[in-house]
Parts: sequence; structure tokens; C-alpha cells
Amino acid sequence: MTVTSQTKIDFAKIDEVLETYEFKKSNLIAILQKIQEIFRYLPMEAMTYVGTKIEGLSPATVYGVATFYAQFSLEPKGKYEIKLCDGTACHVRGSMPVLNAVRGKLNLSAEKRTTEDGLFSLETVSCLGACGLAPVVVINEKVYPKMTADAVKIALDEIIKQEKEA
Repeated sequence: MTVTSQTKIDFAKIDEVLETYEFKKSNLIAILQKIQEIFRYLPMEAMTYVGTKIEGLSPATVYGVATFYAQFSLEPKGKYEIKLCDGTACHVRGSMPVLNAVRGKLNLSAEKRTTEDGLFSLETVSCLGACGLAPVVVINEKVYPKMTADAVKIALDEIIKQEKEA
């Protein structure tokens, strides 16, 4: 995994988060969640900063927590996070053509998971807990059931159109 830092870090925002959680090491996961919400990933500089600001922690400990939990990303995620299920039910019902359609439409691959413009990121997951709706795609918490390659392209086109109009 490549650790990137493409975002200008606003340490004042991190200080606000730390103050909200009272600089307590017992709140580390909540602190990291909030920082990830702000930057759409956990920049190395932010983790190092947190590790130096909370008593009893080190940057290495913060990094260890961030890399242990799958919810944290060390790479920037897109404004629209696409989660595509490839669990058994989704796979059997055709998730791979949907995955290939998303990758083709957005010029993504197994190695390149975020679009150049930072609008989309793609992640395959083992299960979204919606097997009856398989294959399923979730984009920013909106569930798209019984997806096909054509249907996912239409959904992406709608999002792209909305972004251009905004």
C-alpha cells in the first residue's frame, strides 16, 4: 500500500477535533474517524501530529491503529465512494461485469482506485449484507440493487451530470 500525501493539512482543524475529544487516547478511533471525514483519508502528517499531541501516544501507535482497522484509508478517497459487493451471492449473480463496467467508465483498475479528479473511488467488499438484492452497489450510502453493467453506467452518468450542474 502506498502512503500518499496530496492534501494540504489544516492543523487547526485537527486541533478542533482533538479538543472535541479532549485529547484523550481512549478517543483515538473517533478522532481518526473525524479526521478521515475532513480529509477523505488519513494523511501521514495528520497521524504524526495526533501522535505528538495526545499524551501517552506515539505517531507509531496512531499509524498502527489506522492500519489495523479496515475503515481507515491512507489514500485519498473520492467524493463519491463506490462499494461494490463481490460476496458469494453478488458474484454468482454477476458482480464482475458490474465491476468491469465501473472500472472502464471511470478509468480505474485494481491498483488505481480513485479517479484523477478525486470525484470517485472504488472498493470491492466481501459483503454489504444485502444478498437478496444481489449484485449490489453502494455509492455514498445509497444502495443500488440488482445492478447490471448498463445500470451502473447510468447511475454514474447521473452523478457526473449532477456534478457538472453544481
